[in-house]
Amino acid sequence: MKNNQRNSRPSLFQRKYFIMLIVCIMIGFIIGISYNLTKDNKKLSSRSPIYLQQQETYREELITQQERNKELADELNHLQQTIRNYEKELTLNTEQHDDLVAEAERLRLLLGDIEGQGQGIRLTLADGGYNPNSTNPNDYIVHESHIFKVLTELKIAGAEAISINGQRLKTNSYISCNGPVITIDGKQSPAPFVIEAIGEPNTLIASLEIPGGAFDQLLNEQINVTFEKSSLISMPSNTAEK
Repeated sequence: MKNNQRNSRPSLFQRKYFIMLIVCIMIGFIIGISYNLTKDNKKLSSRSPIYLQQQETYREELITQQERNKELADELNHLQQTIRNYEKELTLNTEQHDDLVAEAERLRLLLGDIEGQGQGIRLTLADGGYNPNSTNPNDYIVHESHIFKVLTELKIAGAEAISINGQRLKTNSYISCNGPVITIDGKQSPAPFVIEAIGEPNTLIASLEIPGGAFDQLLNEQINVTFEKSSLISMPSNTAEK
């Protein structure tokens, strides 16, 4: 009798374990079904009209924002190009301003309104030696025509300022000859005549040495001509001379 009771206990425990196993399987099955239902509901909800409408709204907003970004980028490029144009125009205006200042300075030098200083040349025109075969002394003395030839070549060669015997010339200076002296703007000056010119020395000399030019004509007319380069020539302004 006791043995039968002992043998019934294991079967009772086995039955409980079996029931628990069945319960666990059922719970797992229910959980699985619930998960699948939830996932299907999500899929269905993602395809719902409200969801699709939201997606379409977001897409339209994104497209609108992208178009606005492009407009802003184009506007930025336009403004940057405008700034570059302003900078270029400012540079040109600055260059033009500098050119105008330089031109004004050059004109003031030519007018003799300001002091002239720089490298240049110094040349001397002297009466020729006495010629016993000539009865006319005017054949070998310096005349205003000789001086005009030199001045013309110097101006063409770019002389910035010119003086004769220390007297600064103006653009409208009047020169006349009166025997052995010349008169410059009402002031008499005797020979020899020292002409100083500020400018590039080699260019100034080359203009005078052109074959058939000023130097050749002066020598043919018995005028003594000497010249030298100078690293520094200073000329007072016409105002200072007054």
